[in-house]
Amino acid sequence: MNLLKDLLLAVQTAATADSLVDATRDLAAICSDLPANSSDQLTAINCLIELLSANNPGAAVAAVDGLIACKTAAVQPILNNLDEHNYGARAWAVRALAQIGDPRGLAVLQRAIEQDIGPSVRRAAAMGLGHIKLAELSPEEKLETMEICLAGLKLGCADGEWIVRYAAVVGLENFGRNSASSFAQACLLLLQARSQEAIEEAPVVRLRAAQALAAFS
Repeated sequence: MNLLKDLLLAVQTAATADSLVDATRDLAAICSDLPANSSDQLTAINCLIELLSANNPGAAVAAVDGLIACKTAAVQPILNNLDEHNYGARAWAVRALAQIGDPRGLAVLQRAIEQDIGPSVRRAAAMGLGHIKLAELSPEEKLETMEICLAGLKLGCADGEWIVRYAAVVGLENFGRNSASSFAQACLLLLQARSQEAIEEAPVVRLRAAQALAAFS
């Protein structure tokens, strides 16, 4: 595909930060339109993943957008190329996996909410844990996944950063509405706690928890 080759070349030869951002946006724009799981799409996806390591936030944001647009086709390549020694690349990868919501990314999100030093990464993980897609899992897999998600969201609610607690509240709202009654009840209890001034110091988190509770009623 000549267009793909041209776009890949534009990324590789970008001489300035702005030109790299433009080239990445152009590649991201066509990635999801390529035949699903084709060699061309995989090539484009792998290039976008490499760009997560570039010292260029604008290009990384564009690459993440492209990966999210590719949905499940991007998940395994992201997991295969996850750079545990590059904090920036790992952070961007967590954001992509969180937005895609594929259960294969669950272990990465779980590790991020438990261990990552970056509040923005833990925030993305908390959001992602609330939006994991469960429909295609077996009953046993679904139960295990829901238990991991709830544990991660509970941890997010106790995070020292309010932005992570806020994301956990948003995650709990979505998770609770799409869960079995026992899990929904656990979500309600966590949301009730976050809505109380004696427990949650950040007014914006309390307000969001109250909105989530109203959505349940």
